[in-house]
Amino acid sequence: MRCRIVLACAAGATNREVARQVGVEEHTVGKWRARFVRDRLEGLGDLPRSGGPRSVSDERVAAVVSRTLESKPKNATHWSTRSMAQELGLSQSTVSRIWRAFGLQPHRSETFKLSTDPFFVDKVHDVVGLYLDPPERALVFCVDEKSQIQALDRSQPVLPMMPGVPERATHDYVRAGTTTLFAALNTATGQVIGSLHRRHRAEEFKKFLVKLDREVPAGLDVHLVLDNYATHKTPAIKKWLLAHPRFRLHFTPTGSSWLNLVERWFAELSNKRIRRGVHRSVQALERDIRTWIGNWNEDPKPYVWTKTADEILERLASYLKRIPDSEH
Repeated sequence: MRCRIVLACAAGATNREVARQVGVEEHTVGKWRARFVRDRLEGLGDLPRSGGPRSVSDERVAAVVSRTLESKPKNATHWSTRSMAQELGLSQSTVSRIWRAFGLQPHRSETFKLSTDPFFVDKVHDVVGLYLDPPERALVFCVDEKSQIQALDRSQPVLPMMPGVPERATHDYVRAGTTTLFAALNTATGQVIGSLHRRHRAEEFKKFLVKLDREVPAGLDVHLVLDNYATHKTPAIKKWLLAHPRFRLHFTPTGSSWLNLVERWFAELSNKRIRRGVHRSVQALERDIRTWIGNWNEDPKPYVWTKTADEILERLASYLKRIPDSEH
């Protein structure tokens, strides 16, 4: 950073311009400019500081890092700062500082799933290709159904938020029934075509396809990105598709719902309308969903896909290298 400041100043930029280029405060630029003018290269180093010498050697730091990455405590599934400090004879704050410096967070855990689809590579290229380079005179829709959406009523009234107190709701609830939302997300505009049904069979999916056919202009082809759910491949659906050749299906790999952009839209719906909603009937739930879709379509926001298929596959390959018994 200090070298970039000096080089930018040597090119004739002002302190303000250098600060904006490097991403620091203007007074920081002035400080290192003056230090370099006075002491040249030696001025870019750190001056001697007050305080005691380091009490933790590089070897002990390495021991904390290796123990954290390569072992587990006897009585727990992961290390804590206290257990690691007791194990290695260090203070809790020292362990905490080392973990922060190396980005180690033993208390956190995330989930993942690797697809076993034999045509995984081909399907990734197919779907990502639609996102990054959609065909001309065609619309691309991400399609899926959000099934078993429950209409839940709290057993007692929700207590509203107050200064210093969050909104509070009872942990128990009363079930009032379920509904299923079929949704198609237009990848170009972000608009959503939705249809609500009490069941999610092939019959309902066919009705949804009929709705899509009715609402999409006749002169355009329709490319649908969807998963491998059985209702998408029944003889009745295949027969309907043969009668409507402008519809073309593109299946995501098995266990790869993250490739379907409508899943991200479903998360928006759940977080902003369903999860904390109170619905005493299925009709009330469906009314809220229709209203939310209408409001969304007034100001839609498309999701922009940025990763190429090759970048995704390279990232996956790097994960597989970290799994010793991987056979992929």
